[in-house]
Amino acid sequence: MHRFMHRSGGRFKPGENQLTLAQLKNGQSGTVIEIQGGRRMVDRLNALGIIPGKKITKTSAMLMRGPVTVEVDRVEVAIGFGMASRVVIKPG
Repeated sequence: MHRFMHRSGGRFKPGENQLTLAQLKNGQSGTVIEIQGGRRMVDRLNALGIIPGKKITKTSAMLMRGPVTVEVDRVEVAIGFGMASRVVIKPG
């Protein structure tokens, strides 16, 4: 299986009204559309509650590609910038 094929068939291509979690502004919410990564990354994000169809809010991010903090099901979790760049969100 190709390294970035899970659910999407390739790397993130900007679509209509879609952003990555890393691109969301602090305080902005949206719905997870897909996770673009390998099985281990998808499993890790699923264990944190970040799954397609789930509402998510970006609460903060560090400068210079640091960790991204999000709220899912009233629980705050931090994920790395690289992971956040592979989570596709529909804002709103």
